[in-house]
Amino acid sequence: MNKQPMRILVTGGAGYIGSVLTRRLLEEGHRVTALDNFIYGQNSLLDLCAHEDFEVVRGDCRDEALLKRLVRDKDAVIPLAALVGAPLCDRDRIGAVTVNRDAVKSLCSLLSPGQRVLYPMSNSGYGIGEQGKFCTEDSPLNPISLYGRTKVEAERIILERGNAITFRLATVFGASPRMRLDLLVNDFVYRAATDRAVVIFEGRFKRNYIHIRDVAKAFIHGLENFEEMKGRPYNVGLEDANLSKIELCELIRKVIPEFVYFESPVGRDPDKRDYIVSNQRILAAGWRPDWTIERGIGELVKCYTVLSGHPHANA
Repeated sequence: MNKQPMRILVTGGAGYIGSVLTRRLLEEGHRVTALDNFIYGQNSLLDLCAHEDFEVVRGDCRDEALLKRLVRDKDAVIPLAALVGAPLCDRDRIGAVTVNRDAVKSLCSLLSPGQRVLYPMSNSGYGIGEQGKFCTEDSPLNPISLYGRTKVEAERIILERGNAITFRLATVFGASPRMRLDLLVNDFVYRAATDRAVVIFEGRFKRNYIHIRDVAKAFIHGLENFEEMKGRPYNVGLEDANLSKIELCELIRKVIPEFVYFESPVGRDPDKRDYIVSNQRILAAGWRPDWTIERGIGELVKCYTVLSGHPHANA
């Protein structure tokens, strides 16, 4: 295990995951440069500006001249910058391709062979899984959205470059300084805490889930165990959280008893993902999650007490 301080570039460092991960990296003693375009006007890194090992750069991850300067002295790069989610990518299809895939390809061309890359993929690459069969890292990738396709293509570029780890993230939930409400658990808990009700479309569809702090923990684990883990993708999710939307609502109701949900007999969910996922590979590599869904729901209830009335989303 390597716990040596590193110089790390995080693109999208002020985003939903980046705002949590950047803090963790600094806590671990690393020197961190966060690149972000601050498109949402967020101030999620404001308290880090006093940290001597923190640098922040306002810019675009597609700016090759800027990237060339920023990667010059870095030991590792974590390219989080992306247009995340099917709705946002469908609204800006050119941006989805140029940010999610082309910027990653450009970044890889600027790196020396010795510089490490840790990249967040998405379980959405699995698309629609076989009924009752777990998706492993060896399962065929079958993305059904432009978002999923661009992420799959970027992961392929990174793994072919080498000296890299990719994390295929389950649906992320939990509080972040750059909060998002348009993620399934975050959305349902918000509705439960505010409206006390939600209407579900295609409630039997299943997916896997992971808390945002456990995502950050996976990146830290990858940095510290890079030589043993490099060259492979890793699913990152909760083994006991391959849940349908209905099952998720039942868990929320245990925390918020007044919550009611209805499954609509008509209408469709535009996000057709439906799969169950095995996370055994990363568990075998020594990573363990700290957060259950129930614990995360309790956190989100407190979060929405603070954020009440303020929309936070990508789409």
